[in-house]
Amino acid sequence: MTARGQGPTGGAEKPAAQAFAARLAGLCARRGRLCVGIDPHEKLVRSWGFDYDAEGVERFSRTAVAALAQTVAVFKPQSAFFEIFGSKGLAALGRVLGDIRQAGALSILDVKRGDIGSTMSAYAQAYLAPGAELEADSITLSPYLGFESLRPALDLAHAGGRGVFVLCHTSNPEGRGVQFARHEGRSVAQGVVDAAVDEQRVHPLGDVGLVIGATHEDSGVDLSGFRGWVLAPGIGAQGGTIGALGTIFGEAVERVLPSASRGVLSAGPEPAALRAAAACLVLR
Repeated sequence: MTARGQGPTGGAEKPAAQAFAARLAGLCARRGRLCVGIDPHEKLVRSWGFDYDAEGVERFSRTAVAALAQTVAVFKPQSAFFEIFGSKGLAALGRVLGDIRQAGALSILDVKRGDIGSTMSAYAQAYLAPGAELEADSITLSPYLGFESLRPALDLAHAGGRGVFVLCHTSNPEGRGVQFARHEGRSVAQGVVDAAVDEQRVHPLGDVGLVIGATHEDSGVDLSGFRGWVLAPGIGAQGGTIGALGTIFGEAVERVLPSASRGVLSAGPEPAALRAAAACLVLR
């Protein structure tokens, strides 16, 4: 049997993985731009007729992925809704991520990790290393211990064709007090954008994206130098709309990936109803 990463003779290097941004762009060109958040809230799970336990959360999530598998480009499971059930919940999350891969879609695992040194490296290995039990195509990261504290995840993403989405201007109103505090003449949020721009100068393939909520009147930051993807949560139940994205993001809207969870999942569990709800939110 050939070892992972080796050629038939056992010594060849594994070909470089395609950049995450390129995979995302290709898939969105075929399916349209929409990320469906897999957020198995208790009320939603019970409304679908499932018990609110690890098995019910798994059935809910895998049913949603199966229904949307051939039409949605990206799924974003929220780790917390699985973690609440301990090891059984995390095992369920691993199977949901496997279903997303099998569907030919991409995953953004919403974990919002942020730490320093060996701890950040461990988080990165848990989600971005090939073969990890919770292996995802990309993850969300929090930069509020300093953007450079994310280095282990950034480097692993660059090396393996994975992506990261760094919190910038989040959809919750409480975030503004931190994200728009000023330091050295610019907002903290703008500092995150500028750090991402610096990163793409070294790694121009677009592995680093930003998270900017779709619930704001404008992005609040200057995105003119940023060429990566922007994940825009808050579509639907939080009040964001597809029609407002052009106003919020201006010319950067071409690289915006809108994200909706309850706005799609509340239509379930019938597959046709889920697909119809998603189709109304696709950005092309």
